[in-house]
Amino acid sequence: MRKFILLLGLLLCATALPAADSQPPEDGAEGDVITPRTVIQLFNGRDLSSFYTWLVDTHRDDPHRVFSVVDQVDGAPAIRISGQHFGGLYTRQRFTNYRLVAEFRWGVSTWGARTNATKDSGILLHCTGPDGNYLSKEFNGPWKRSYEFQIIQGGVGDMLVLGGYQPDGSMAKYFATAPVIKDRDGEPCWDTNGVPTEFETGRINWWGRDPDWADTLGYRGGRDVESPGGEWTHIEAICSGDTLQYFVNGRRVNGALKLNHTSGQLIVQSEGAEIFFRRLELHPLPDPK
Repeated sequence: MRKFILLLGLLLCATALPAADSQPPEDGAEGDVITPRTVIQLFNGRDLSSFYTWLVDTHRDDPHRVFSVVDQVDGAPAIRISGQHFGGLYTRQRFTNYRLVAEFRWGVSTWGARTNATKDSGILLHCTGPDGNYLSKEFNGPWKRSYEFQIIQGGVGDMLVLGGYQPDGSMAKYFATAPVIKDRDGEPCWDTNGVPTEFETGRINWWGRDPDWADTLGYRGGRDVESPGGEWTHIEAICSGDTLQYFVNGRRVNGALKLNHTSGQLIVQSEGAEIFFRRLELHPLPDPK
C-alpha cells in the first residue's frame, strides 16, 4: 500500500510539473524556422490564429481591440488594425526563403501624435530577439529588430534597417547593402546603378520617393506607385537567402543584399493609422536551376 501511495504521488507530481520545453521561447516564436513548400495563409479569412498581439505597455493584452477581423471590406474578410496603440501582430512562427504577398488599404481613423500625419504602418521581416526589443532596453518597445517593408503615404516600399536590444543591454545590429544614389536633400534612394552602400541603421528610400515628401495626412508624391485613396495596394517582398526585393503594384521599388539576418518572425505594425489587410501569404520560392 505504501508503494502504491508513493507511486501515485510521483505520478501526480509529474503531471503537475510542465515539461521544460513547454515554456514559450524568449522571443515568443514557436518551433523551428519554416521554409514554405506550399502557400502559407497567414490570414485565413476567419481569425488571427497565426499571430499573437503585442502592444506597448499592455504587451500580450489588447484591451481596446487594436487587432480584429472584420467580416467584410469591399466584399471579403480582412484584418483590421485600428492604429490606436503602437505595436503589432507577431507571427507565432519564424520563416525563411519566401515571397510575401500582401494587400492593404487605409482606413479613415488616425490617432494621437499622428492624427494629422501621414498614415503609417509596415511589415517587419526577419524579426529576432525578445519581444519589444526595438527602442527599449526594458523590452517595452512596439516591435523587434528587423528589416521593414515600409507602408506610409508617399513612402510605400522604403526599407528600414532596425536594430534592437539584447537582454544584457547591448545593441544587436542589422546590416544590409543596397545600391543607392542621393536625392536633392542627400537622402539615399535605391537605384540599380547606384553605389553599393552598407547600412546598419536608417532608411533606404524607394526609387521614386518625392524629395519634397512631407509628414502630412494624405500626402501623395508625383511618382507614387501606391494605389490612391481607399483603393487596395498589392505588395510583395522576395526574401531569398541574404537578399531582399520589394515590389509595389507589380513594380520593383527597392532591394538589398548581404543581410546579416535571413530568418525570423514577421510583424504587421500598428502605428497610428487604421489599416486593413485582406491578403497575407507566404509563397515558396522557385527551386534554383
